[in-house]
Amino acid sequence: MAGCTGFGRGRSGLDMDRIIQFENIGLRYGADDEVLSDISFSLTTGGFYFLTGASGAGKTSLLKLLYLAQRPTRGVLKLFGEDVVMMHRSRLPGFRRRIGVVFQDFRLVPHLSAFDNVALPLRVAGMDEQEIAGPVEEMLGWVGLGGRQDALPASLSGGEQQRIAIARAVIGRPDILVADEPTGNVDPEMAKRLIGLFEALNRLGTTIVIATHDLPLIGQIGHAQMMRLDKGRLIDPTGALRFPPASAAREGQRPGLPLGSAQ
Repeated sequence: MAGCTGFGRGRSGLDMDRIIQFENIGLRYGADDEVLSDISFSLTTGGFYFLTGASGAGKTSLLKLLYLAQRPTRGVLKLFGEDVVMMHRSRLPGFRRRIGVVFQDFRLVPHLSAFDNVALPLRVAGMDEQEIAGPVEEMLGWVGLGGRQDALPASLSGGEQQRIAIARAVIGRPDILVADEPTGNVDPEMAKRLIGLFEALNRLGTTIVIATHDLPLIGQIGHAQMMRLDKGRLIDPTGALRFPPASAAREGQRPGLPLGSAQ
């Protein structure tokens, strides 16, 4: 693309549209071979992305880099226009609070109720307790668990725990949402409902990255872009992921709407 020079543009020009930037990223654990090699791409603010690839392709490792659970072994990684590889560790928690994560193993706090698990990000952000109940109850109702708000995680099924994890990840309307197989433990009807929640959040401006093997799920979001990993390398034959058009995040999107109104 004409005028695209990668990472030398600072925070002006096309970089204003890029919420995540990877340049020649490599990742290895210990002395083993790299699990990710020469990964370069830019994700636009407000974009919707599906991450696919065979088991062992490196999807979970890439997601860990996105939500700052792991630093790359080499390369440049920018979030919100800042280099997080060189950033002092004391600044990382502030960045992590802008990222919602749906873990494949849920990671609910076992001694907290469904209500308190979902409310956790709002409390961490310092929201007044009187303002928390309404949004949490609405979100629990939306994921079909309005009657289970006092239940502890151990008393919930795998699908119910998944829905609590999703509600917790999206309630704070993060700038970036990263989800690892978010519909793997729910029935097709609930999967469709949850992807509608992600789409509604996306319309409000959140950048969405979902790792999935579910091809019918991918087909539900017409404007989503595909990211495919093969043996630790990103397949990007046209260069569209590395140098996306400035308008890519806005194509196919409609005006914002309340999360609860997604259909």
